[in-house]
Amino acid sequence: MTGAARAGTASATTGWPDPELRQWYEQRCEASTSTVTQVPLDALRDWRTDPVTGDLGHRSGQFFTVTGLDVRGEGGPVPGWQQPIISQPEIGLLGLLVRRRAGLECLVQAKMEPGNVNGVQISPTVQATRSNYTRIHGGAETPYMEHFVRPARGSVVADVLQSEQGSWFLGKRNRNMVVEAAGPVPAQENFRWITLRDLQLLMGLDNVVNMDTRTVLACLAAALPPSTRTTGDAFADLVARGFSPDAGAVERDVDVLSWLTALRSHRPLDVRRIGLSTVSGWHRDRYAIDHDGGRHFGIIGVEVRTTVREVPGWRQPLLRPRGRGIVAFLARPIGGVLHVLARAAVQPGLRDAPEIGPTVQCRPENYAHLPTSRRPPFLDAVLSAPSERIRYDCVLSEEGGRFHHAENRYMVVEADERVPVRPSEEFRWVTPRQLATLLAHSHYVNVEGRSLLAALYSLAGSCP
Repeated sequence: MTGAARAGTASATTGWPDPELRQWYEQRCEASTSTVTQVPLDALRDWRTDPVTGDLGHRSGQFFTVTGLDVRGEGGPVPGWQQPIISQPEIGLLGLLVRRRAGLECLVQAKMEPGNVNGVQISPTVQATRSNYTRIHGGAETPYMEHFVRPARGSVVADVLQSEQGSWFLGKRNRNMVVEAAGPVPAQENFRWITLRDLQLLMGLDNVVNMDTRTVLACLAAALPPSTRTTGDAFADLVARGFSPDAGAVERDVDVLSWLTALRSHRPLDVRRIGLSTVSGWHRDRYAIDHDGGRHFGIIGVEVRTTVREVPGWRQPLLRPRGRGIVAFLARPIGGVLHVLARAAVQPGLRDAPEIGPTVQCRPENYAHLPTSRRPPFLDAVLSAPSERIRYDCVLSEEGGRFHHAENRYMVVEADERVPVRPSEEFRWVTPRQLATLLAHSHYVNVEGRSLLAALYSLAGSCP
């Protein structure tokens, strides 16, 4: 299945931007002889349940722990709740190696992750937790790691700490890096040099470009905004102008920062870590930890067998979401410049909540038991949008190393008259350039917002 054709992205009719690239990807998928099987939680080798807290953690003390969270706040659909959450305090590294040929080229890998719906997706050059690249697992070294831990002077294009899913991770951060190769770098097995434009076009295909690649692409947009030369596609040109350093915005940059800082100073959530065994509203059996109402997500155990990773097999917990999410920006030109409607996203696992996120970011079925007035704002405007207003529509996976078949439908939708020019306090109209500028710094734009910014970057239709 492929995503919708919008503003020059790859689509069901145009397919892959390069037949040889598609052939390479399909060959890598076929060569990835991997199996992922659900197993009981108490059968997870090298994992143990703490007898006091009930937390589920690795015997080495590394990798991650499934723990509990108590959350209290004001203004949300519910005043408080408790939930399991993944605590992974170590900082991982997401690195994209680039080189300049006729245009910019990126070294990507076809990487298998146990939680991916299709096994193998296009990943950045390096995608590794600290436990992995320091080889706690006793397996092979992470290829190309030396380019990022010891980059040549002047080779760093982007380097910033960014948060991950704040509803499922507790304070999780990754170092997002783009580094220019200092000399010839041959592509090893499972790796390939591709043009930046081809990588952007792959953003129009369902479940091909993984989350880690998307977040690094968003950070690259901050360093290398798209060209504003005319492409012949009116919306693509509008998007490109929205990234321009000269793009006029309805809000000054300092006012956007002041808006977010004021909301943060109010401490919208009171978050406290608790033992997993004390989390109310959830139950555990041999095979899973699930919500009593069958909503939100569960924790399951899996056994992985593979020929294409650092070790041939392992067992681990995975977070398994319920249903498919909706992640969308409403967009409109204001003063001839594209703006998107950003929301201050309050998520309990974010270190600096809130962060700037999409207009809509939810799993609709989690709100089915609530009255219509408590549904997420603008969800109906997104779901009922006619096809001619939908400019990007693609199903993309979230982190396959920690989440099992976690998919979101990512959308960019042109706003209609139901969407106010002056929204409520939790929303602001901002330009893509303003979001990209914030990505030169940590913890301003959440990971879902970065994926959508990468989608907008791909829609611009013209590489830097």
